[in-house]
Amino acid sequence: MDKIRQRAFNVSLVVIAVFAVLFSRLIYLQIFEYKELGSISDANSLRRVWVQPPRGRMIDRNDTVIVDNQPLYSVKVVPAEFTDSLKKNMLAGLLDITFEELSERIQKGFKYNRFAPVAVGRDIEPQEMMRLSENLWQLPGVMIEVENKRKYPLELGASHILGYLNFISKNQLEEMSQKGYTPDDKTGSKGLEKKYEDYLRGEKGTRFELVNSIGKSAGKFENGARDRPFIKGNDLYLTLDAGLQKLAEDLLKETGKSGAVVAIDPRNGGILAMASQPDYDLEILNGTTDSKKWLEIVRNPDKPLFNRATQASYPPGSVYKLLLAIAALEERAITPEKTIYCSGVFRLGRGRFLCHGGQGHGPVNLERSIIESCNTYYYNLIFDLGFEKWTEYGRMFGFGKTSGIDLPGERSSPLPSVDYYDKRYGKGKWTRGYLVSLAIGQGELNTTPLQLAAFTATIANKGTWYQPHFVKGYLPDESDTIETLDFRKNKLPISEKTFETVRKAMLGVVERGTGRLAAVKNVKVAGKTGTAQNPHGEDHAWFVAFAPFEEPSIAITVLVENAGYGGSVSAPIAGKLINYYVNGPDTTAVDSLSLTAGHMNSSVNEPQRNDL
Repeated sequence: MDKIRQRAFNVSLVVIAVFAVLFSRLIYLQIFEYKELGSISDANSLRRVWVQPPRGRMIDRNDTVIVDNQPLYSVKVVPAEFTDSLKKNMLAGLLDITFEELSERIQKGFKYNRFAPVAVGRDIEPQEMMRLSENLWQLPGVMIEVENKRKYPLELGASHILGYLNFISKNQLEEMSQKGYTPDDKTGSKGLEKKYEDYLRGEKGTRFELVNSIGKSAGKFENGARDRPFIKGNDLYLTLDAGLQKLAEDLLKETGKSGAVVAIDPRNGGILAMASQPDYDLEILNGTTDSKKWLEIVRNPDKPLFNRATQASYPPGSVYKLLLAIAALEERAITPEKTIYCSGVFRLGRGRFLCHGGQGHGPVNLERSIIESCNTYYYNLIFDLGFEKWTEYGRMFGFGKTSGIDLPGERSSPLPSVDYYDKRYGKGKWTRGYLVSLAIGQGELNTTPLQLAAFTATIANKGTWYQPHFVKGYLPDESDTIETLDFRKNKLPISEKTFETVRKAMLGVVERGTGRLAAVKNVKVAGKTGTAQNPHGEDHAWFVAFAPFEEPSIAITVLVENAGYGGSVSAPIAGKLINYYVNGPDTTAVDSLSLTAGHMNSSVNEPQRNDL
């Protein structure tokens, strides 16, 4: 009995001790911590708010900002704190959307994380924001946040270069959630925005707030000790020249045709301008997408979303004669002095292949064949060189594969070869006649304007192929030093003498040949015309060029679809762009970015028709 009493007594002591500790703690909290805990007691939840970082800007080679940020006001809801139907009806009315639309957006967020805010309204007008702010006290779980959307300070198109932002898809979220992405985030969808997403997006910050029963903030949690600031995105420094880009877009639009322009710095592969027409207005996709205008873009039969500079393949026409000439010289299949007689007709078996409507050139050497674009010379030359060597040199210059430009979605066409024809037609089922078309850049041979621009740049610098690129470096947050990016380059095993011979002939094309409309005052321009046959309409007009001849700083390709002759349509565009870049913008213009073709000076001669 004594043992039982002793145990009861010990238990009583333990209970009394526990209650004494609890009572002491209660007294301490009531007397010493009542002010801080008084505010906490009025709050019924702790809310984590993501703080979106400013996205990195894009800056051109002249330190002009071409992509910036501006405020975007979003309305967000915490699904777990916003379940009342009457409140939903009220919020839907304030946002001018249906009850069903609002409920669907909240439900989407609920499935992901019922305690994480989900956007139910984006890019709201200032009037809507003010009206909503006045009623927030009636809408627990609703908040207004300031985010960012893109700002385009200049009147540039450049839509195929810059790209746009789009809401992250379900599949993307599954792959990228570990990087901090949530369902309401936007991510780069096209162009540089997509390619350099990891550089541009920055890191989100977090803010912890105490929220009372009516959704009102009751102050910071632990005085912000657990908050984490955002890290802004890295600024991208581009090789692009905004003035040249604007002029290229304007000149293409003036033709009224579809087409593309690519200008490259032959000293490093940096893209100076890349225009594709038609294009589209990036503002339509900025902030909240205008669905009606978006459908107009998607349904446009001219395909404005299609980047003709990197995704469209065309026969290169006579421009590709330059490659055949380089290969034949390097393999000593011909000398610069050797002549071939052009009667106007080339015969192969029963086949007859005309040189410009059957009009002959007489004795033609290599230089004259390029200047006057003699087809017969190259009909003969491809057999002197051999098909396999023709293919080998094409691969050497990057044809038949993508260039690796830092834009998503680049495409390329196969480069014809013996194996290619064997697979396509069967061994022994194709003839030497197929090579005749290849000799003048026709047949199954196709290339993109970008590939021809890189090819022209390689000729300009006498043999170094550079990987085309837009971004030369990025500026990390809180740093004053630009981190440069590395791109591939390849010194081709071709003699400087070979390049000098071809370059000299290209100079003659502009000075006295088929490309005279590309001439620029006080600047030596070397070029080559091309007219690519098109079975679906008028021929496509090509022109490639580089300048200044002595020390080239720009190599350019111009393509205008269904426009006829390269010498009369594309060459003048190239000349005006070279004039702008080498001689500088017209000093009488108020804004260099508003220059049009009328501000440019170039030599004007009668167009030549023998540039097939």
